[in-house]
Amino acid sequence: MDGGSSLRAADDVDAEILGRRGAVSRRSIIERSLSAAAFVVVTAPAGYGKSTLLREWAELDPRRPIVVSLGPFDNDPLALLASLAAAFAARMPGVGAFATLATQPASGPAVLGRLAPRLAATIAEVAEPFILLIDDLHEAATPSCQDVLEVALSRIPAGSQVVLAGRRPQPFLARIQPTGEVLHIGASHLRMDGEDARTVFDALASHGLTDDALSVLLERTEGWPTAIALAAIAAREGGDPLSILGDDRPVSEYLHRACFDRLGPDDQAFLRRTAILPEVFPECCDAVLGAQGSKGTLRALEDHGLFLTPLDAPRGAYRYHQLFREFLLDELSRVEPERKARLHLAAAEWYESAGMPSEAIDQLLSAGERERSVRMVAERAQSAYQAGQIAALERWMSALGEKAIRSYPPLLVLAGLRAVLDGNAPEADRWANIIEQTEDDAPAERGLPTYASGRAMLRAIMCRNGVASAARSAAYAVSCESPSSSWRDQALHLHGWMRQLSGDLPGAVAAYKECTRQAIAFGNYDSVLLAESELAVIALDAGSVAEAERHAEEAMAVIEAGGLHGYQTTCLALAVGARIALRRQDPQRAEQLLVRAMRDRGQSTYVTPIFAVKVRVELCRVFMMLGNSTTAAYLLDEIDDLLRIRPDLGTLPVVVAELRHSLDRSRALLGGSPLTPAEQRLLPYLQTHLTIAEIGTRLFVSRNTVSSQVASIYRKLDVTTRSEAVDRATEIGILG
Repeated sequence: MDGGSSLRAADDVDAEILGRRGAVSRRSIIERSLSAAAFVVVTAPAGYGKSTLLREWAELDPRRPIVVSLGPFDNDPLALLASLAAAFAARMPGVGAFATLATQPASGPAVLGRLAPRLAATIAEVAEPFILLIDDLHEAATPSCQDVLEVALSRIPAGSQVVLAGRRPQPFLARIQPTGEVLHIGASHLRMDGEDARTVFDALASHGLTDDALSVLLERTEGWPTAIALAAIAAREGGDPLSILGDDRPVSEYLHRACFDRLGPDDQAFLRRTAILPEVFPECCDAVLGAQGSKGTLRALEDHGLFLTPLDAPRGAYRYHQLFREFLLDELSRVEPERKARLHLAAAEWYESAGMPSEAIDQLLSAGERERSVRMVAERAQSAYQAGQIAALERWMSALGEKAIRSYPPLLVLAGLRAVLDGNAPEADRWANIIEQTEDDAPAERGLPTYASGRAMLRAIMCRNGVASAARSAAYAVSCESPSSSWRDQALHLHGWMRQLSGDLPGAVAAYKECTRQAIAFGNYDSVLLAESELAVIALDAGSVAEAERHAEEAMAVIEAGGLHGYQTTCLALAVGARIALRRQDPQRAEQLLVRAMRDRGQSTYVTPIFAVKVRVELCRVFMMLGNSTTAAYLLDEIDDLLRIRPDLGTLPVVVAELRHSLDRSRALLGGSPLTPAEQRLLPYLQTHLTIAEIGTRLFVSRNTVSSQVASIYRKLDVTTRSEAVDRATEIGILG
């Protein structure tokens, strides 16, 4: 470490002066706010003592404190939810559900649709009153994070309270509580007055201020606590407390005069150049700077109280305070603009060698290296999707822009596939049109299909020119992708579709099974899920419930292991799983799966017409088994809408017509007296040899109740025996 003196960062000053020494207490604000409302929102710019207020609140409040301090990496729905759950788990180890939620994998809509409600329900069951204090909430600013907060914090138990601190208003609060249930604390409440300022100067500076000087300071700082504390530090060190802050950039002025300018040139350069790193690893710093010793430099800078926070006990990684990093990046642009691109490139090379391709891509994009970026994005796209890094993939595509994407045909195909998988019909159509106008005969690059093969797979998925054309495209893709290709499983799945839609069921089964083997070898969860779901449907249609159940269980295991909750590719597995559950007399399980499938089916649009129709066919069958002809008819209407856009889907329209006939027949037979839920629960037992009394035992009802319900079923189905009832129920689609 060269030069400089022991200096405190702004947030350290804030913590010590406003909180730890108790020189300026926020007790009066806290006491007025205790139980005043279910939610207390503290909103103010940086340096107003929000973190200090929360620390003091945790000490004064008699309830159990749950403290969550958010960072840049929490600006992701899953990371945010994990941080909340982990904070509860740490303070309430007896509630195991919190620890489970903190490590539960999920992605996409599943975070909001599954994990957030579970966290809300777990919080609602906490019997002991608590105070939940969430700091730096502005770090979770994306709409998806706001949605997660709205759901996760929607069931705070009576007697508990939530305090939220951040720099910006939180939109979700307008939706979570009625008027009067949110107490707002703003910058006006946190500004220092003359008495507070004198207290700070008495604690920090070697001398006080005259009344006139104090008035000037308060006018210039507008009572900003950190600015007043920094002025006191300047006074203590012989400076002019009234000149430490500039009119427009007080933080920058402070950092220059009281911190940065006191460092030696080597330390200044180190800070400027390593500010390009979101997380500061000593080894990465060495690579970026082309020098050794970064670990010691970082430790020395930390010891000097700079804006540097260790991320682990061994000091293997740090991060700069956000404001300090922004300041350093401005300094880099001002002092060494010609060096920025080289630094980003060096960082990218280190990240790539360290097995951190996502971070490498971000650095390449910052360096303006479009050509290298497009190749890395293309190579990373498949694994990023499998890992649930949808937001990163979208960020990279957006940063590259259409021109760069079009310049690299393999990435062009992946952009189309991404839009298809997202269910974004307009974007999928737009990319598909561009792809059809583009030609490229270059050989396949590492981990990527050839352009022609990728385009063929997209054509097969979208089926824009009918099933015969799609079948040729799928067969071509299979011929292009060898067993050593990580894309062969996708081609095999599509080939299975085409075999099935042409009536070649054995060929379809063979393709799906080979798809599963290939996908397992390469860790492609989606393909395993899709193939096993198709095999489950085929087995169930053939009457092999045990085999169907085995395939469905494989598919469900993949959803859990791969964190695929919320992906549209889960819908078929969920639907067939619900159908199997009904066959196994497990209506509760069927309902759970059905709710998830119905929620996510909207992502399956006409850009994936085969899959979209298959999903709705299976869901329609389930609702017919439940006797819910209204929802079944609605799903058939959705299928009609799909078929109007994509009419040529092989045998699928025939399947749909048969399903509609069964529904119409069911309505005609049952007329205005459909089976009641109780009769629907009993119906599957008519397939067994159980006696009336034994069925009653299974259903926890009396023998007389069962007899009455059986007689009602016979009357509604116009039959006189069990076997006739089973045959008729199967015929009209409410059983089997």
